Amino acid sequence: MSVSSPRDCCEGEWMAAITLVELTKAYGHSRVVDDVSLEIKDGEFFVFVGPSGSGKSTILRLIAGLITLSGGDIRFDGESVVALPPRDRNVAMVFQNYALYPHKSVYDNIAFGLRARKVPEGEVRQRVEKAAAMLSVESFLNRWPKELSGGERQRVAIGRAIVRQPRTYLLDEPLSNLDARLRIEMRNQIASMHRRLATTFVYVTHDQIEAMTLGDRIAVINHGKIEQMDNPADLYDYPANQFVAGFIGSPPMNFVEGTFHRDTERDGVRISLPMGSLSFEGEPTEALPLRNGDAVIMGIRPESVNLDTHGSSSVEGEISRIEPVGREGLIHLNVLGWDMIARVPNWREYRDAKKLLIGIHIDETHLFHPDSGRCVWSKGKIMKKS
Repeated sequence: MSVSSPRDCCEGEWMAAITLVELTKAYGHSRVVDDVSLEIKDGEFFVFVGPSGSGKSTILRLIAGLITLSGGDIRFDGESVVALPPRDRNVAMVFQNYALYPHKSVYDNIAFGLRARKVPEGEVRQRVEKAAAMLSVESFLNRWPKELSGGERQRVAIGRAIVRQPRTYLLDEPLSNLDARLRIEMRNQIASMHRRLATTFVYVTHDQIEAMTLGDRIAVINHGKIEQMDNPADLYDYPANQFVAGFIGSPPMNFVEGTFHRDTERDGVRISLPMGSLSFEGEPTEALPLRNGDAVIMGIRPESVNLDTHGSSSVEGEISRIEPVGREGLIHLNVLGWDMIARVPNWREYRDAKKLLIGIHIDETHLFHPDSGRCVWSKGKIMKKS
């Protein structure tokens, strides 16, 4: 059975703008969520990403009403829902561990929430069949959860959320228990489901690849605070600080310590690095919050590291390891005591090499203040303090 329209499966209140106002959650003297304010737009696929223990899942549970907040407000379409219990917030949550009833069939697992709300059985069947068709689980509605693979169980858990007809879907690391192939398959399924349902999705993950491929916008969380909130492309190209630069991107950004010098004659700057000096020109540099002789950290994405076995570069790096990733490869180098990773389109060209000469694409580098970690220069653009 095909789904002719997403509204056939999910009628009612379609979308919700979610506003978090100075949201705080504390356990004793420890603030797990610390003064978080943001707005999630109607119909947006919004992702919270961060390391384990950063507070991202706590934010999702606060939105759902599963835990009480310590301060601030949560608003759906401008109205506070803090006083509402979870069932009255009209959200559906998908958990990491599936949370299926082992003694119920797939059909009965998907239908459980509807029956608990006394939905007529004819409507229950219609909704379950349409959700099952959307997720390609209609062929095993009579099976038990133990007879399903991990990916199939997760689709059943998502189906149980779909039939609820919620205003918002909350997904808490739903793919972390799946193997690599199934994660890719389920990522595509979730993205397709968002397009068809045309409603608000809030997704939590520690996997930055999931975040970058799924999110319309992403909030990077660390120690309960938002480090940066942006679309995937700008998050990658213009990280707000060294934490974001190192967390977003696989493999992570290379960092090298250097010294800052202002070039007044050419309205530029020169960065002295262990591997030599790099000069920058372009925008007026007076706005850079650095003085002559200040320490600075330079960030270089692995794809911006140039490798040349024929001598057009001047700094030598010793190969410590090559990681083949299909045709592409990651080359780990020791450059004057600094560990660097270079991404190359064909690793086989370098498999017999012991040492390589390296260069850096100057217009793709980033400069970070060593004390605050704030990014002050990204790809030729001075970063203003937010």
